[in-house]
Amino acid sequence: MRAIWKGSISFSLINIPISLYPATRREELKFRLLRASDLSPVNYKRVAEADGREVPWDQIVKGYEYEKGRFVVLKDEDFKRADIEATQSVDLMDFVELEEIDPIFFDKPYYLEPEKRGEKAYALLREALKKSGKVGIAKVIIKTRQHLAAVKPEKNLLVLELMHFAEEIIDTAELKIPAAPNLGAKELEMATDLVGKMSNPWEPSKYRDEYRHALLETVHEKVASGGKTPAARGTPKKPTNVVDLVSVLQESLAHAGKTAAPARRKTTTAKRRLRKAA
Repeated sequence: MRAIWKGSISFSLINIPISLYPATRREELKFRLLRASDLSPVNYKRVAEADGREVPWDQIVKGYEYEKGRFVVLKDEDFKRADIEATQSVDLMDFVELEEIDPIFFDKPYYLEPEKRGEKAYALLREALKKSGKVGIAKVIIKTRQHLAAVKPEKNLLVLELMHFAEEIIDTAELKIPAAPNLGAKELEMATDLVGKMSNPWEPSKYRDEYRHALLETVHEKVASGGKTPAARGTPKKPTNVVDLVSVLQESLAHAGKTAAPARRKTTTAKRRLRKAA
């Protein structure tokens, strides 16, 4: 795997040389637009809205729409004025409690790998963050854009997680959120019981993108069959209107009990086998 960025973590007088690696990838299927008659790929053209004519690259400028239909043109020198010097450094400004940060601020994680001469300082920062329960808040410039970020310990490595600035978080004041509905004690007890029955250890590998896998399977089937559309796999369930919350909770609890029972039986059987083996 190739590093996408190299620089250093710096705070106070400490400097740790590091390499930045993607921690996630988006597995989306990419499609091309084709002409139906001969499957020729369809390309996009740069067309002006005013007259529908194609515009060559040398006649295109960048503009900001400050009012509806009114633009101001920005030239290269305008962007240079606002440009921030790329320092190739993750500058830690503060250390804060991880629990104080709303998860909505976190965006995209990256792995940090130390360069050879920074291994000891890297391990020292990682262990200090683990012991204190804090994360380092930093600003970093990646691909000409400045980001807010957090440096977090994750098992044996450090993770740089890009964050949203506060001004990027949309205010929820306009949303119609129920303040304090009159919940019955029985409803709350049953809902809490349902949460308990459905609680399991976190196993991220058991969750997958079902849509992507189903779509990819359809692609393989069509290729194998010469382009024929495979048979439908079934019809999706239609949503129902919840009227009696108590009865719905009771039905959900019964269903959760049935699905949990085989797992408990399997565990009990396994324990019996272990006792016999002993």
